[in-house]
Amino acid sequence: MPLSPLNPPARGFAQREFELRTCELQKQMRGKQLDAVFFTTEAEFRYFSGFKSQFWESPTRPWFLVVPAEGKPIAVVPEIGVSGFELTWITDVRSWPSPRPEDDGISLLATTLHEVSTRFRRIGAMLGPETHLRMPANNFASLQKLLSHHSWVDVSDIIQTIRSVKSKAEIEKIRFSCNIAAAAFDYLRQHLSVGVTEREACKVMHLEMLRLGADSCPYLISGSGRAGYGSIIMGPTDRVLAEGDVLIIDTGANFDGYFCDFDRNYALGSATKETTDAYDAVYAATEAGLRAAQPGRTTGEVWQAMWSVLEKAGALGNDVGRMGHGLGMQLTEWPSFIPKGDVVLKPGMVLTLEPGMAFAPNRMMVLEDNIVITENGCELLHPRTWDKLPVIG
Repeated sequence: MPLSPLNPPARGFAQREFELRTCELQKQMRGKQLDAVFFTTEAEFRYFSGFKSQFWESPTRPWFLVVPAEGKPIAVVPEIGVSGFELTWITDVRSWPSPRPEDDGISLLATTLHEVSTRFRRIGAMLGPETHLRMPANNFASLQKLLSHHSWVDVSDIIQTIRSVKSKAEIEKIRFSCNIAAAAFDYLRQHLSVGVTEREACKVMHLEMLRLGADSCPYLISGSGRAGYGSIIMGPTDRVLAEGDVLIIDTGANFDGYFCDFDRNYALGSATKETTDAYDAVYAATEAGLRAAQPGRTTGEVWQAMWSVLEKAGALGNDVGRMGHGLGMQLTEWPSFIPKGDVVLKPGMVLTLEPGMAFAPNRMMVLEDNIVITENGCELLHPRTWDKLPVIG
C-alpha cells in the first residue's frame, strides 16, 4: 500500500516575520553606519520581501530590492513583475520597461539609492564569499559611477548570520521537505533492483517525492560503482546497476522555497566487508557529529569530532572539502563544517552533517543528515538513516 501524501505546513509567512527580518537587518545597518542595502539575488530578495516567482530562472531581467535604514524595503523591478507584489508586504514598487539594455533599471536604482542614502552615503551589497551580483558587471560599474560620492560596504557576513538562524515557520518547511525525501528513500529501498539504471532509480525517487508533496526536486544526483563510487556531484547516468554495486542518491526536495539536502546508500545484491566497514565508519562519524553539534560549539569542533572517527577507521582522505553546511532557502548555505571553522552554533541554525571518506582508490562513502540546533543540542529533521548498509535483492 503506497504511503499517503504527508501533511504540509502552511505556505508563506505572516507579515510580522518579514518585519522582524527587516528590523534585524536595520539594527545591524545602524552599527555599520549604512544608509541602505540593496539586493540582486533571489534568496535575499525573497527573504526580505516575500516575492516568490519562478521568473528568476530567466537571466534576461535584473531585479533589485533596496532596504533603507528605516521603513519598509523598496522594490525596483521590471514592469512585468509589478503585479506580483500585491501578494507581498511591499508597497513601494518602482519599475521600468525591461529588457532595456541601454539602461536596465540602473538609473532608477541609482535614484532610489541616492534618495535613501543622504546621511552617511554608505551603501551595503553582497560582495563576499558565497555571493554574487545578479547583474552585468558593466551595470554595477555604471551604478558606482552614478553614485560616485557614496562608498560601498560588503554586508554578506551580516546577511549570512541573520539568515543562518531560522524561524519556527522556516524550520517546519525544511522539516517537511526532509520527511518527503526520507519517505521516498524508504520507498526506493522497496522498489530498487539489479538491472535498473541510475536514471531510472532517480526517476522513481523524483516521482515519489512529488507525489508526497514536494513542489520540485531541482537537485537529484546519483553515483554508483563496484563496491563504492568515485563522485557525489554527477549523474544520474544510464549506467546499469549490477551485482556488487553501491548506489548513492543525494537529493534536495523543495517545499515552498525551502530545501532538504541529504543522501542514502544502497548495495545491490551483495557488499564487501571493506564497503560495509566504510558505511559503519561514516554512520559512527555522524553519531559523533550529532553529539558535538550543540549551541556554543564551533563548526571546526564538529568537523573534528566527525573526522576523528573517520581517521581512526582508516580514511584515506575527504575529497568533499567539508563535512556539512547550512541549509534553507538555498541547497547549500553558510556556514561550512571545515577544519578550524570558527562559526559558533546557535539555536535555530539548520545544518547538514555530511561525513565522508575515501576508503580505497576512487571509492568513497558519504552520509548526510539534516539537523536543527536546539537550546540543548541538536535535533534530526527526519528519521535517522539505516544503521547498516541495506543490501537490495
